[in-house]
Amino acid sequence: MVLFHSETDFNLTKKTKIKSWIKECVLSENYILGDINYIFCDDQYLLERNIQYLNHDTLTDIITFNNCEDNVISGDIMISIERIKENSITFANNFSQELKRVMIHGVLHLIGYNDHTKEEKKIIREKEDFYLNIFDN
Repeated sequence: MVLFHSETDFNLTKKTKIKSWIKECVLSENYILGDINYIFCDDQYLLERNIQYLNHDTLTDIITFNNCEDNVISGDIMISIERIKENSITFANNFSQELKRVMIHGVLHLIGYNDHTKEEKKIIREKEDFYLNIFDN
């Protein structure tokens, strides 16, 4: 089950389509969808969690907390709407596309994809692009 919570005034649209898309992505990676909670927040909220849980005193667009067991994908994905807005400008992408990219990025982390090395970043970006294309078709 995919749930959405907001710690800011953001309201996600197309919730049903997004839930179906996320489930389709998880299943296509040969995993089972458990519980994924998306928490949409502002920079300050996410910064406080970044410091508290990861000891990182930096702004970020997403933090993913993995609660997966075996092949069941579950976790909490916190997304800063402020970072998404800024990144959409920086990367010349519309807000909706940038938000979906970050949303699926969190799911890919739960599945086991990383982005620590150049090669890992290339692989996860290709996966993001692949799943974004599925959403848009």
